[in-house]
Amino acid sequence: MTLPNISIDAAFDSGNIEVLSVSGATANLRIRKDRESDFFQWFHFRVAGAAGRELTLRITGLSASAYPDGWPGYDAAVSEDREFWGRADCSYDKQADGGTLTIRYLPESDLAWFAYFAPYSMERHHDLIAEAAGAEGVSYRCLGHSLEGQPIDCLELGEGDLQVWLYARQHPGESMAEWWMEGALDCLTDEADPVARRLRQLCRFHVVPNANPDGSRRGHLRTNYAGINLNREWAAPSADKSPEVLAIRGAMDETGVHFAMDVHGDEAIPAVFLAGFEGIPSWSQGLQDGFDRYKAILARRTPDFQTRLGYPVARAGHANMTMSTNQLAERFGAVSMTLEMPFKDYDALPDAAQGWSPERSAQLGRDCLGALLEWAQERAAV
Repeated sequence: MTLPNISIDAAFDSGNIEVLSVSGATANLRIRKDRESDFFQWFHFRVAGAAGRELTLRITGLSASAYPDGWPGYDAAVSEDREFWGRADCSYDKQADGGTLTIRYLPESDLAWFAYFAPYSMERHHDLIAEAAGAEGVSYRCLGHSLEGQPIDCLELGEGDLQVWLYARQHPGESMAEWWMEGALDCLTDEADPVARRLRQLCRFHVVPNANPDGSRRGHLRTNYAGINLNREWAAPSADKSPEVLAIRGAMDETGVHFAMDVHGDEAIPAVFLAGFEGIPSWSQGLQDGFDRYKAILARRTPDFQTRLGYPVARAGHANMTMSTNQLAERFGAVSMTLEMPFKDYDALPDAAQGWSPERSAQLGRDCLGALLEWAQERAAV
């Protein structure tokens, strides 16, 4: 008996795939580019009619993707209940059909979801905002709206003088960044957590869990509705191309910034690392010491962070001032940084079942706040 073809859908929040052909339990697929952009890498789709059938899903044309080096050694995220996200075995052949990732998986149920990383839906985002805004001592602020009219949500709390900005998902496909935010907010809003209680005494927090809601909902990798990479807009944001950055930077101008963390994911490097602001015009050793001190504290506090792998350091006077970390260090004299988590597994501490996961992202959010408390207390004692 010939079994029917599987069916594949992606017409949902953050969905992204194009079906080229299906034969039985085998499909040839292609990732849709970000709107008004050549960027593509994020995928998220559902397979139906799959129970007990070994799936072979071939995503083609990946040599032209945003980060081709992200595919070797990568395993796709998969879930049958949309709560637990494991990993499906993958192989990459850069010679086949313009670069092909082959996903192989045997589901137990009729439905299975596949994604570049465990998705963080806009519905879950709104649940996160609602829960945190209802916590004791938290105020909500809409900083502005995206090009498609979605709110740029900001949560504020704490009574201290140290102005701390935490913001994520400038690149919407880096969904681990909002899982990080969920862990960080879970810590900060826990009245019984001694780390949070002391942090709220020392700091005033401004938390933007999703800086690019349009790209998130549309299933983009890197851009907003207009095809703009928001993390290249910080020198001169505009209302017609990057109102998200314009709104966030304007709010920062009102409060000032002492410490800032921009939360991201990296496609190719199998590690968690920080990137700083070396190369800005007003670089100083004192500012650099503040960054280096935080990095050393975090490395000591968690084995899920390391300092050996990362991005090249910009030479003096050669920082890209369109990027938020550099712009905030220059504009405010802030100790600012970009946190990167892997799409792949973390090679120094691998997890065969999940790779880098939502759970580890959330735990890292808590660990980063523990490091911030130690950093802030040292700063206050000087």
